[in-house]
Amino acid sequence: MNLPNREEIPEDPNRLGLSGIEFIEYTTARPQAFGRILQDMGFQAVAAHRSREVVLYRQGHMNLVVNAHPEDTRVSSDEPVLAAVAFRVADACKAHARCLSLGAWSVERPVQAMELHIPAIHGPGRSCFYFVDRWQEFSIFDIDFKPIPGADPHPQAIAGMDYFGVVQYVGLGRSADWMAYFEHMFDFSPIADHERYGIMPKGRLMRSPGGHFLWQLVEPDPVLEPDWAPAQSEGLHRIGLGVSDVPNAVAKLKARGVEFVESERLHPQDKGALTRHPMGAIAFELVHR
Repeated sequence: MNLPNREEIPEDPNRLGLSGIEFIEYTTARPQAFGRILQDMGFQAVAAHRSREVVLYRQGHMNLVVNAHPEDTRVSSDEPVLAAVAFRVADACKAHARCLSLGAWSVERPVQAMELHIPAIHGPGRSCFYFVDRWQEFSIFDIDFKPIPGADPHPQAIAGMDYFGVVQYVGLGRSADWMAYFEHMFDFSPIADHERYGIMPKGRLMRSPGGHFLWQLVEPDPVLEPDWAPAQSEGLHRIGLGVSDVPNAVAKLKARGVEFVESERLHPQDKGALTRHPMGAIAFELVHR
């Protein structure tokens, strides 16, 4: 008879049943200009919200929402702002309740008739984290959004791109606090410093339960950023897009008009690349998967 190994290490906990990213949300008062940037990146507008000025963009398995609704207080800048990340979970209500029991603050927003209530908690800065459990055969977009006539509902991803991770800027000396938050709240686990991804060397890395995506915490550099202000140092900053062949992805995106950062300190290479866009600090990072 085979007895269980008492020294066997249990699997990492995943008490929310977290299974990846359902959508990324940006807010902007210039949705058409940002939409052109997204189209250059391979995202296609596939659906529009039934009652709000919100458009769903998609490529491959990635959903990206652009929110320009004038009554949403988060829509306060022309520059696109990474405003929310929606986590796929086993049970949205239970995930929300668990996070509240651990000290999270609930996000309360008015819901109109025939509109889904998506539970959410406050994230860094003015951002929030949504919990979505309708993401397989039947999704939230089947209820709240109307297909755009003639649009391909499932456009293929350029170079097989998918969501690789999220970069969050934190205050000076705050990385340990935020690492404890993500471990405590979502069961993320730290990644050793010698295990690096992409071309941006700064920051501390964490992995979501199940390894569906990564989270990077970056503190300001007082030498390179002498004018940084603590009030502006917390918030979601950019997303990482995973590809199996970075040079191939860069070539395909350049052919679509996408520009990349080229400098002595940073330039496209096999490990990754960083896009350059005219709308302020908005950028996407390609990462070798």
